[in-house]
Amino acid sequence: MATQSTIHVDIVSAEGEIFSGAASMVFAPGSQGELGIAPRHAPLLTLLKPGEVRVLTADGGEQHFFVGGGAIEVQPNKVTVLADTALRAKDLEESAALAAKQRAEEALAKATDRIEQAEAMKEIVRMAEQVKMIQRLRKGK
Repeated sequence: MATQSTIHVDIVSAEGEIFSGAASMVFAPGSQGELGIAPRHAPLLTLLKPGEVRVLTADGGEQHFFVGGGAIEVQPNKVTVLADTALRAKDLEESAALAAKQRAEEALAKATDRIEQAEAMKEIVRMAEQVKMIQRLRKGK
């Protein structure tokens, strides 16, 4: 009996589908740690924290995406990433992420209640993860 060598991956956000295709492996930032998902993985549903989703495509390529959080559902033949926000790595701009992080830090300093503080902290973490991913990918090239 032959084993399945690929798994179908869909990455979607409120803006729409950002990726759909076959992969040999998927890596995602789970809320409890990094996930590595291969074909025939056990079913799983968990939250994602801001970070990089890396897809090793069936043709041997590699694609990188930034997600701002969300959820991931894993079935033996399919992975679905439902992201709060999702961007292709090539569309990320370090200067824009740094500026957004700075604005969030300023908003945190001016926050008057816990909800405003929590929203600002969430944005700071999201932008810090985006900058970290950009810098890591730049070093890898």
